[in-house]
Amino acid sequence: MEKKKKISTKQRIINEAIRLYNLHGAHNITSRHIAAELGISHGNLDYHYNNREAILLAIYKQMREEMSASYESQKGATASFEDFHLLLVHLESFHMKYRFFNMDVLEISRSYPDVSKLLGDTIVLRSKQMADFFERFLQDGYIDNSINPFLDRLQHTIRIVITFWLSQREVLTSFKFQGDGEMARHIWELIIPFMTDEGLKEFDRMIAKHGYSLVG
Repeated sequence: MEKKKKISTKQRIINEAIRLYNLHGAHNITSRHIAAELGISHGNLDYHYNNREAILLAIYKQMREEMSASYESQKGATASFEDFHLLLVHLESFHMKYRFFNMDVLEISRSYPDVSKLLGDTIVLRSKQMADFFERFLQDGYIDNSINPFLDRLQHTIRIVITFWLSQREVLTSFKFQGDGEMARHIWELIIPFMTDEGLKEFDRMIAKHGYSLVG
């Protein structure tokens, strides 16, 4: 029988930090709280991560690697609309896994320069990946060339929706969300006006196949 892989102390610290940060917010949790929950000494934790920024930076590097792997896995795996849709659906669950970061991204960026720098690098990378998706949409004939004058602004708007999705849900409470996949619905509704007849057919086929959730 294959032995279960042992989780390193560093990874246990990260996992527990994510859990506590999600529950209480990063700024309300100290390294002593994390150490106490893990049943290790504060000195042991401090040996691996000597301050909150070190923990947050490790978490964000993990987030970046996970999301980059998701982008790569959808790179030409199926039709361009389908690749993009599966990425959006995954992004929504990814946001929930690291919800503290997505809720407090502005405060984290302002408070921790090393995290802020890596976040800035990631924004540039994700913008390029978004542009690549739209180039594929055009090549596949799914969106019309009439989108070109609006392309940069549309892509930026989509990035805003993705980045601040959880925050706006907390603030704009009067909107009645339909459930899982709501972020993907909002983003597709920005793109639908630019779809060709072929694009609309592909969109209908894709939604019929996958729906708007991970189990859809």
